[in-house]
Amino acid sequence: MPLDAFTVHSHCADLGGVARTHELAAAGVDPYSLRLAVRDGVLVRLREGVYATAETSEAVRAAVRHGGVLGCLSRVAAAGLWILVEPAAVHVAMPRTGRRRGHDGCDCVVHWAPAVGRGGTASLVDALAQVLGCRGEEEFFVALESAMRKRLVRRGALARLRARIPAGRRWLVDFARWDADSGLESLLRLRLRPNGIALASQVEIPGVGRVDFVLGDRLILEVDGKPNHIGPSKRHKDLVRDVVAAAHGFDSLRFDYALVGHDWPIVEAAILAKVERGLHLDRRVAGRPR
Repeated sequence: MPLDAFTVHSHCADLGGVARTHELAAAGVDPYSLRLAVRDGVLVRLREGVYATAETSEAVRAAVRHGGVLGCLSRVAAAGLWILVEPAAVHVAMPRTGRRRGHDGCDCVVHWAPAVGRGGTASLVDALAQVLGCRGEEEFFVALESAMRKRLVRRGALARLRARIPAGRRWLVDFARWDADSGLESLLRLRLRPNGIALASQVEIPGVGRVDFVLGDRLILEVDGKPNHIGPSKRHKDLVRDVVAAAHGFDSLRFDYALVGHDWPIVEAAILAKVERGLHLDRRVAGRPR
């Protein structure tokens, strides 16, 4: 008697949503049940000997049809991590022993790897390492802090990632934090690093609440990570926070998505001007110049 569709689907899902014929057979799916599952739309045949559950994303399907698995920025985006620019093409992690396979609408970007795992997607560690090589330090750092924030990577995975990337870039892993609230926060902190500016992150200020960053003693930096305007009510609350912070002796600089993402020189100049004039320091502290 053939297996019912739910059972066949469950076996494929247990294998990561994408499985080869021999893997399904080892799980107890006979050829007849497999054909029925494809006929009934429970599974889809991606290429010879490779099947996926019907809900498998188009990006994963394209990667597997190409001969690999979803990798690099496409894998990171599929995990819901912060990214700076949406991938225009599907990024595919290919085993070095594999071969590219043409398929309809193929504009895939290939990343050759020692191994690609199973289930249609590269491991997050592999994908992050690919992002660094493909898209650079900023995209990598934003995605890394997002993965840390969501607890999708643990300390062991960070150690493996650090070992995977070039020695000269391992400082990025060391510099990353677990508490970044948005990719914009990650980007601002990373871009200020060459200026020798250290920021205290997620600081609780009595009477004000938690702020994104404090520079020095009294300069608050706030960033709005949403690309769209937040509306008048949120704007009013932000103004109230700034006024309350001023009453407590703090100065505030507030930046939105467009400023940090597209007008960084203005943001950097504003922060550096405050620092150069000593406006980030509390002059009441003993020994500070007045």
